[in-house]
Amino acid sequence: MALSGIQIYKLLPQTNCKECGYPTCLAFAMKLAAKQAELSACPYVSEESKKQLAESAAPPIRLVTLKGPEGEVKAGNEVCLFRHEKTFYNKPGLFIRLQASDPNLAEKVRQAAAYKVSYVGIDFTVDGFAIQADGDLGAAVKTVRSVTGRPLILMGDPASLPAGLEACSGETPMIYAADASNWEALADLAAKYKAALAVKGASLDEIADLTQKIQAKGVEDMVLDLGGKTLGDWLTLSTQVRRLALKNFRPLGYPVIALAAGGEKEPLVAAQAIAKYAGFVVLDTFSPELLYALLVLRENIYTDPQKPIQVQPGIYEINKPTAESPVLVTTNFSITYFAVANEVEGSGLPAWLVVCDAEGMSVLTAWAAGKFDAERIAKSIKGFDVASKVSQKRLVLPGHVAVLSGELEEELPDWEIKVGPREAVDLPAYMKQVLA
Repeated sequence: MALSGIQIYKLLPQTNCKECGYPTCLAFAMKLAAKQAELSACPYVSEESKKQLAESAAPPIRLVTLKGPEGEVKAGNEVCLFRHEKTFYNKPGLFIRLQASDPNLAEKVRQAAAYKVSYVGIDFTVDGFAIQADGDLGAAVKTVRSVTGRPLILMGDPASLPAGLEACSGETPMIYAADASNWEALADLAAKYKAALAVKGASLDEIADLTQKIQAKGVEDMVLDLGGKTLGDWLTLSTQVRRLALKNFRPLGYPVIALAAGGEKEPLVAAQAIAKYAGFVVLDTFSPELLYALLVLRENIYTDPQKPIQVQPGIYEINKPTAESPVLVTTNFSITYFAVANEVEGSGLPAWLVVCDAEGMSVLTAWAAGKFDAERIAKSIKGFDVASKVSQKRLVLPGHVAVLSGELEEELPDWEIKVGPREAVDLPAYMKQVLA
């Protein structure tokens, strides 16, 4: 049972040392009760109190990690129902389901594993593979492992799974799926091979009952398959599970898996699962265009709303610039950077692009916050040694901060300061007409 803030406070040292980052022990206790702080932040809490506080300090949704030789996929550790309340932490893993009996298994895995696309400086790939045991699962796992080491979900019955589990010894796969008819056998396999176990049932009550029985057999890492005949059913169940988990109902405090199951509704099912609390999403179709859309959706939802996506500050070369090419300047907000870079690259005109550290803010926001001013721009120009790369010192300011031109001329007296367009889309025409 979760403890209240006052109950937690009574178990803390009550020294008000502030080393946890909060002004008083009571304030820290309230944050612990709200799942907005970690118990480890208190350096003086006793071991006895740690044991008593373990349940209150633990995230309401257990962290489950699938591991392969080439990476891992984490789900869980979520602490809120809506992203704006704090943030979502672990992005749902996207898995491609394949059949063990498929004669083209190796080639299909190779195609999916080779998928890689860049989005605002982030490389998107397939997270793992699910193998349906409709044939020799052990041989299928070995085939997949000859191509990729990404995490696996093994789908089958108690008789077919051991061969596959033996073939990925030393890894942490997921076994799919335990139900009322086979949970004991699959729980034994999960405990023996240290695998995560998916659990499904006809109702949330049945799933909760099964997770408690499976936990009693020593299996801690579980994932819930909620079923649901329609999109509406699944959405209702997923929301109910998240709400109950956040209220510390431990039997349902686990990540959720969603099977998109192919067909024309697969994109809708997968998109809803990503948006509404799935920790793992299994697709039956490897489609680059579908994957890209889902990965972009996932990235947008799982971006910390308090921390904008940023690119690395520095000097970037576009279209093989020369010493005569102009120098453009912008902030390190990813959308701003890629808007500018894409327009210049698409024009075919060479340029140097200096990206200043503005803490991930856009041009106007950073200027208003004092994070993008003449002093910072000059510091970036000097720090990245831009002068050594050009013979004609021309620097183009974003049009929205034209007011900085005079100050920047004082900071960089050897440079010709020009004011560019307000919008990135107008850069190609500006470069041809003004900078040519």
